[in-house]
Amino acid sequence: MDIPASQGLNPFEIAQRQLDMAAEVMGLDPTTHQLLRWPMREFHVRIPVKMDDGSTRIFDGYRVQYNDARGPTKGGIRFHPEGTINTIRALAAWMTWKCAMLDLPLGGAMGGVLCNPKELSPGELERLSRGYIRALGHYVGPASDVAAPDVYTTPQIMAWMMDEYETMLGRHAPGVITGKPTPLGGSQGRMDATARGGAYCIREAARSVGMNLGGATVAIQGYGNAGRYMHKLLVEMFDAKVVAVSDSRGGIYCPNGLDFERVLAHKLDTGTVVGYACCNECREITNAALLELDVDVLVPAALEGVIRSHNAPHIKAKIIAELADGPTTPNADAILQQKGVYVIPDFLCNAGGVTVSYFEQVQNAYGYYWDNALVHQRLEHKMMVAFYDAHDTAQRYHTSNRIAAYLIAVARVAEACALRGWI
Repeated sequence: MDIPASQGLNPFEIAQRQLDMAAEVMGLDPTTHQLLRWPMREFHVRIPVKMDDGSTRIFDGYRVQYNDARGPTKGGIRFHPEGTINTIRALAAWMTWKCAMLDLPLGGAMGGVLCNPKELSPGELERLSRGYIRALGHYVGPASDVAAPDVYTTPQIMAWMMDEYETMLGRHAPGVITGKPTPLGGSQGRMDATARGGAYCIREAARSVGMNLGGATVAIQGYGNAGRYMHKLLVEMFDAKVVAVSDSRGGIYCPNGLDFERVLAHKLDTGTVVGYACCNECREITNAALLELDVDVLVPAALEGVIRSHNAPHIKAKIIAELADGPTTPNADAILQQKGVYVIPDFLCNAGGVTVSYFEQVQNAYGYYWDNALVHQRLEHKMMVAFYDAHDTAQRYHTSNRIAAYLIAVARVAEACALRGWI
């Protein structure tokens, strides 16, 4: 599902550097700049969990509430063995800009637990999920900080967390968590929302560069929820040809195109896409090789820091759609900009997930739920407005799409901070 970043990468330093670049372009005043470079608050917790063998294991957990000037903070919870506080800080920062870019009345947050969920039984996973909320339940809620799924967390885990919070509170409060199962107040359209929002962006980017997506070749690094739905949607919506996909164990390449249903069945059966073959031309490839394939569209949908200065010169895709958070380093960005690659930045491209999560909050608040068609219609509208805001700003300032998105998002957060009298 995930492609771990190599050692030595500090995602938060990358997030800060990206902000610094935007601040210089927009002439952001030094006080506001310093306020926005760091989280407003963060929590470090220790979570004791009774294991199935009778022992007790202690897990480290985090929650970073980066900035709440525009509204309650919002962000995922990931269960991952390689997470660090700097990863969580970076993701919380990017979520802040993501919510502002989509003009949602929310701030940014992120949480996580250092664990390998693949090694935990369902009972241990439930006890860990409930323990995380017990440790942080007094600092989150529908009006303060709303969580959602992220890497290796699921609607079932969200259901356990919501139930634990409601037990602490003594009443129903479904809005504390989004990405819930639909019988518990989850929204229609949430499962594929991240990929669907990204697909809308790819469609508009293709129009901008004069690319016909019908038959266009696509490589997807990362075959978790977002990556697999992107495979499905690009074929169904645009008749694109997905020729390569990968997960943490490696990838597969077939120049004739990969059938979504068959690849997914193989993944669910074996736990990996590796080993799938549909014809004599199918072959296994590494994650590194996938990034450098001669394709029209590259979709990094795994973890941060996979496109760097050493491989950016070898990327041949005309469009990069960043479905993952932080897949491209600033040095690589400069190279891609020089090469003329159209990069759809992460906190625009993958914002469909938080947008439909916001829709879920709205539906929870007034107890009336929308059908798939209405969710898709409203998601497409939000994504299109944001896409052309960034695209037009990039053209106006002769800068990259990423810096353009930062100019918009940072200005909105800075304005909210100033109006509150914080600056």
